[in-house]
Amino acid sequence: MIQNILKDRPTKLFIFFCSFFVANALIAECIGGKIFSLEKLFGLPVHTFTIFGQSGLSFNLTCGVLLWPLEFVMTDIVNEYYGPKAVKRISWIAVALISYAFIMFYVSLSVPPAEFWIGSNADKGIPDMQLAFGGIFGQGMWIIIGSITAFLVSQLIDVAVFHRIKRATGEKHVWLRATGSTVVSQLVDSFIVLYIAFKLGNNWSWQLVLAVCTVNYIYKFTVAIILTPVIYFIEGRIENYLGKETATRMKNAAMGKTAE
Repeated sequence: MIQNILKDRPTKLFIFFCSFFVANALIAECIGGKIFSLEKLFGLPVHTFTIFGQSGLSFNLTCGVLLWPLEFVMTDIVNEYYGPKAVKRISWIAVALISYAFIMFYVSLSVPPAEFWIGSNADKGIPDMQLAFGGIFGQGMWIIIGSITAFLVSQLIDVAVFHRIKRATGEKHVWLRATGSTVVSQLVDSFIVLYIAFKLGNNWSWQLVLAVCTVNYIYKFTVAIILTPVIYFIEGRIENYLGKETATRMKNAAMGKTAE
């Protein structure tokens, strides 16, 4: 049985997509605690601006946004060739494994540290390794709930918008269904995570929530547009790997059609 699986190219491709998708989601959650300056990344001066009356804003973003756009590209690719059930399946797998990872993070935080380890990096400017470890992996419960909820809801919305656009346009306008579904789902993702993690969890004002949501969405929207050619490139590689006939049959099946 395993030999049949390993010989079947659509199956091997799905296993790769699923593994890459889950790994990216988990890595994004782990690195999300670091905030970076987008302007400094590109060597630009930092300028503050005002949105919704909230002043002092700049493009300071969580490192998780470095990977989340790739997740939505993967969602669109899986949606195109395997259909909404496949996207929902890998989304639930990702949520389950992210939840498991967070449980293990908290278990590792609660076990007593070895005495020598606590001060083992004092010469590198880290006097307490237990506090440093907790600062990285001890994300607040509201942030965890917000992140997981936003991820799952935005994935389901991405699937629905993608297929609604594809039903209306057929096989044409790949850019429209891929980018369109992403920009809608990213808006939902940005709002939900901020609302749960910081409005409910930290009592932020609506003004601050909406302002930070807008900053995050501007970045995500821009990256979604920039990554559009990547989708065409990946689809081209997939069709070369699977063959035109198999790829077409898979696309038809993903839309609930019989291959012509």
